[in-house]
Amino acid sequence: MLSLPSVPRRVWTAVGALLLLAALTALVALPRPQNRDASARQGNAPTEIDDSDIPWPREGQAAVALEGSGQVLTHGVQRPVPIASLTKVMTAYVVLTGHPLRPGEEGPRIEVDRQAAYEAGVGGESTVVVTPGDRRTERELLQLLLLPSANNIARLLARWDAGSEEAFVRKMQRAAQDLGMRDTTYTDASGIASATTSTAADQLKLAREAMRNPVLRDIVATRETTVPGAGPVANTNTLLGTSGVVGLKTGSSTPAGGNLLWAAETDGTHLLLGAVLHQRANTTPAEGLTAALEASRTLIDGLRARLRSTGSER
Repeated sequence: MLSLPSVPRRVWTAVGALLLLAALTALVALPRPQNRDASARQGNAPTEIDDSDIPWPREGQAAVALEGSGQVLTHGVQRPVPIASLTKVMTAYVVLTGHPLRPGEEGPRIEVDRQAAYEAGVGGESTVVVTPGDRRTERELLQLLLLPSANNIARLLARWDAGSEEAFVRKMQRAAQDLGMRDTTYTDASGIASATTSTAADQLKLAREAMRNPVLRDIVATRETTVPGAGPVANTNTLLGTSGVVGLKTGSSTPAGGNLLWAAETDGTHLLLGAVLHQRANTTPAEGLTAALEASRTLIDGLRARLRSTGSER
């Protein structure tokens, strides 16, 4: 019988180590099975909106965007039109930029001046009753600004922030320019002036920044609250809590018609943003606002259905 030569143990140890290393290298090189859960999560990433057969409003103009997709869709001629109380979103944005609040923080107390109290009795405007000398917190005044849409509070905040409404309006215009809102002109802090104009596409740029501010986002998502000294107040945006809507702001007047700047959740993570402007213009503010709310609901429901059909919404 053939006998094998004797091999030292240390040689066999080295050979074994080499064989083990080769096996591990081959194992690492093998294609790994894909994690199905991870793949599913990737399918939830923002995608483009299917722009076929979108239920756009029959009149006016509109724009929509899905956060994270980089896509903006518009409908109607994007020409500047009066935006009424959508103006107050920029008012709140400028105030919070200069006087930022943390979530849950009330901010400084601001004295109600005689002008704000007097303006509460002016007819033809949306206002809230306030008492001269009362000291309301910044957050309370922002709630009165954005929920019942009080014009006298918009002007009070403007005077507090910049010394005069005129100086504050200049800050609003600079903020609009910084956000790339090239077709927007602000001439007042409340939106009562028909010379304050914008487009749906421009308003989306503001909506995106507004919803990134946690305090502003929390306020515009509030359906109703009680403000000390003012009592219970309700949000004019009656779509809140339906169709995934979590904000933003209504605006209506005879020249502006009905307007709605809105934000709706898709899958709890991504936001669908939209602006619907100039609905039933030159009728009554109530008729215009009803039309804007109805057109927006139809648009939101249609878009969310399309996102579900493409797997973007779970």
